[in-house]
Amino acid sequence: MSKAVQGFGVGLRTEHYSDFVASPQRVDWLEIISENYLVDGGKPLHFLDRIRRDYPMVMHGVSLSIGSTDPLDSDYLRQLKALVERVEPAWVSDHLCWTGTDSLNLHDLLPLPYSEATLRHLTPRVAQVQDLLGCPFLLENVSSYVSYRADEMSEWEFIGELVARTGCQLLLDVNNIYVSSVNHGFDPRVFIDAVPAAAVRQIHLAGHEDHGDYIIDTHDHPICDAVWDLYAYSVRRFGAVPTMIERDDHIPSLGELIAELDAVRLVAERVLAEQRQAA
Repeated sequence: MSKAVQGFGVGLRTEHYSDFVASPQRVDWLEIISENYLVDGGKPLHFLDRIRRDYPMVMHGVSLSIGSTDPLDSDYLRQLKALVERVEPAWVSDHLCWTGTDSLNLHDLLPLPYSEATLRHLTPRVAQVQDLLGCPFLLENVSSYVSYRADEMSEWEFIGELVARTGCQLLLDVNNIYVSSVNHGFDPRVFIDAVPAAAVRQIHLAGHEDHGDYIIDTHDHPICDAVWDLYAYSVRRFGAVPTMIERDDHIPSLGELIAELDAVRLVAERVLAEQRQAA
């Protein structure tokens, strides 16, 4: 039976396995990258089984390619279902994107055209995943650097319509919203205001590389001031949503990462306290 996920978490990375085994950490829950554990045995599964005894977990994938024109990979889905049965996560998430076509994986999270045709394509595919996994399924907004001539609506309008048609839930990546807002020139608060609040189940925070005219989502820096501000704005809108820090490169010590997570806690606590006082 899955454990409830509340509060503040981090992504479980190999660099921190021994820390989590050695002693309790000031972390409420952990997110695992699903693909790291789609194996038959070895060190990853050994530590996964050990650590999940003590921490609620969610699963986060990067290979579903929900938006591809290829059929969903049945072998991958079977492996994912088996991992769900092993981990008993509170939910499973992946990205609202495509990662390849004609069986070629480009190893990137590529944005979709925001159109009625894309919505019609996605709706049965989301239903297929939801039916197979048998647990809550979340889709994450990706950062983007290009747009399509075929776009018929904004990203936030597209997301709202997909939620309405499929009942899927959302992993809202606040850093990705900020990155895309700079790259495409929109107000990130408009995005947050438009997202269906009841569907937001999890929040990601991360750092990025700022190249002046554009930003690249790299998850290899601490959270920047603009994303801190946008997170506070998100808490005002969505309340106490489970929130975590993603760090995928230049990974610091667990102590340093938890110190940044403590700052996330303080932001959320401050905003929620202000709302209580104003009520």
